[in-house]
Amino acid sequence: MNFENILSSSENGITTITINRPSKLNALNKATIEELHQAFDVANKAAETKVIIVTGSGEKAFVAGADISEFSNFSVENGGKLAAKGQEILFDFVQNLNTPVIAAVNGFALGGGLELAMAAHFRIASDNAKMGLPEVSLGVIPGYGGTQRLPQLVGKGRAMEMVMTAGMIDAATALSYGLVNHVVSQEELLPLAQKLASKIMRNSSVAISKAIQAVNANYTDGVNGFETEIEQFGACFGTQDFKEGTTAFLEKRKADFPGK
Repeated sequence: MNFENILSSSENGITTITINRPSKLNALNKATIEELHQAFDVANKAAETKVIIVTGSGEKAFVAGADISEFSNFSVENGGKLAAKGQEILFDFVQNLNTPVIAAVNGFALGGGLELAMAAHFRIASDNAKMGLPEVSLGVIPGYGGTQRLPQLVGKGRAMEMVMTAGMIDAATALSYGLVNHVVSQEELLPLAQKLASKIMRNSSVAISKAIQAVNANYTDGVNGFETEIEQFGACFGTQDFKEGTTAFLEKRKADFPGK
């Protein structure tokens, strides 16, 4: 599949999706959001893809925000539709994928860029990364899940400060907040993402997808996460991966999961 604003490549079970608008610091416009949806959907449905890495092109930006020129003249109704559609086709979509998604934050992750990183299942960052939600400086609030996911990750007080001040935090601060899991040099960022992906791929992809559902349930309004965990735990017993994993353990050998 050919894209104008992103790159997508697959190798050894890993699909790497790269936002590729360097002249715009990889800002998210409508077309890029649509292409990202398509790329994530294709990767998630591909049996050979076990992990997805999302990153930005160049060394300056992961995604430096949304393309403000596209919505500066929107009405109240259009603004609401913009947020709703974006959350549906990209941000919520990524969070709920069965395939693990690692965000490799390689520079500025601002506004929609940080919201995309937070929609991933976890994040790593280069030491030059800067993160923030500057929307209130434009007279608007984060609309792609930022007011919900940031408090879940860093706590209410820190999230309130970041949103209200519209300020940026550096990679070291993001690490101390728990917003990212690891900070490395720019050169080490993708190799680390690939190393983590390789560790993930040693395990049952079926069990991982069920774990994603169970963890996400805890943050879904009206859903009892414990009940979801019980349901998904039970469902594992009917999978070929469970049979292979337990048999391999008892036979003291490495499991060869069929992914079924």
